[in-house]
Parts: sequence; structure tokens; C-alpha cells
Amino acid sequence: MNSYKTLFEDTRARLQSGDAKNPIVVSVSSQSTGDFRSKVSIREFDVIIDQPKGFGGSNSGPKPSEIALAALAACQEITYRLFADALSIPLNGVRTELTGTQDLRGFLGVEDEISAGFQEIRGVVHLDSSASDADLERLRNTVEQHCPVLDDLRRPVAVAIEVRPDSNT
Repeated sequence: MNSYKTLFEDTRARLQSGDAKNPIVVSVSSQSTGDFRSKVSIREFDVIIDQPKGFGGSNSGPKPSEIALAALAACQEITYRLFADALSIPLNGVRTELTGTQDLRGFLGVEDEISAGFQEIRGVVHLDSSASDADLERLRNTVEQHCPVLDDLRRPVAVAIEVRPDSNT
């Protein structure tokens, strides 16, 4: 099992000295490939996103809201792993289970006062650790403060999306 304490400390030192590339920019591109199916390119990875057959898709990949939950779950696990090592809290494993509740009336414009996205997200992070309850609570508080995807979901993020005619489509 890797220790990420050195990575954590070295990166923090480079950020403090101004030697680290910061801010970083994360980019994706997506192309509709027919019906509700999209091919999303993320660095050198391609991810297929689709809708379930019950909603007119071909079920060839997860739907966008499932990807959002997956991003939160994985980010929680990464942040727990990183900060457990940084804080010298033993952590043998971490696993996350999340459930999001959606009301389709918002998405489909049946009732405009209902949010189009998740009404709530609930979950459990399972930690395999011999640490004390106090250390695990300290770790949880640290992760709550520093998990990027959790932060994105909890606070307003400026989003500006333009629409442009494209002669390539």
C-alpha cells in the first residue's frame, strides 16, 4: 500500500513556494453519437454516457447523474486516502455508497419550481481503520472541508455555457 504523505507534503510545499502549476484546468469534450448516447473524452479516456432503456436510451453506459454520483464517491475515497496518510491516520481501505434522489418533474419541466437535478444525495463512507473514533472524526471533518467534488456540489459554482452554430455537426 502506498503512502501519499510525501506526495501531499511535497505538493503543498511547491504550492506555497509558487513552484507548482496552479490553478489547474480540467477539460472534457462530449459528442452526441445518436439518441441519448454521448462519447465523452477525458484526457486519453473515452466514456460512454447513455440513458436506461426505460428512458429511451440503449443502456450502453451510465447516465449523467450516475456519473456525478460516481465522481463524488471516487473523490471522497481519494480525499480520505490522501488526508489519512497526511494526518498519519491508519486507513487500510475506503469504500463509498451513494444514492441520489431525483424528481423528473423538474427535468421535464412539469413543475418549474422543482429542481432539475438531485433533491438530495445520501451515502455512507466505509472506513477500514484501526484509528480511534476521535481520529476518524478529525479525518471526516478534514475530508468534508477539502473534497473537491463535494465542494462543487455544496456551493454555487460559476458556470457559463455558450451556444454556437457548428457546421461540423
